[in-house]
Amino acid sequence: MTETQASRDRLGTALVAAQLVLIVVLAVLAAPPFLQGRAPAVAWLLAAAGALLGLWALAHNRPGNFNIRPAPRDGGQWVHTGPYRWIRHPMYTAVMACGCACAWAAGSVWGWCAALALVAVLGTKAYFEERWMLQQHPGYAAYRQRTRRFLPFVI
Repeated sequence: MTETQASRDRLGTALVAAQLVLIVVLAVLAAPPFLQGRAPAVAWLLAAAGALLGLWALAHNRPGNFNIRPAPRDGGQWVHTGPYRWIRHPMYTAVMACGCACAWAAGSVWGWCAALALVAVLGTKAYFEERWMLQQHPGYAAYRQRTRRFLPFVI
């Protein structure tokens, strides 16, 4: 393993660990309102939209292609169908939507701080993933020009 690959792996592992910790914090904060039926309708809608987007993205990803770390898999194929037609990181968008749903349901400043931190972690993962995708896939630069990172026609 080259030094570059080792540093990519360390960075990827750190980002995934931060992402998972924040998801757990958000889930713990949001569980009572969701389970007791006190979560606002907007929180339910965001959670449902995030879950549906995540499932749609997974349906278009190829087996063995999915990687929780931002580094593309060796031999991985670049996906640009389904939601990937319009946004480069639909799985990250799905996690952000669910994280915001949890923060909304929790109704606390801590929930929103965790959601903002999660958005920052996922934004960082997307930044590095795109850098590495450009190196691995020659057509990725043109794809970046015609798609948005997280929200179609917006971001």
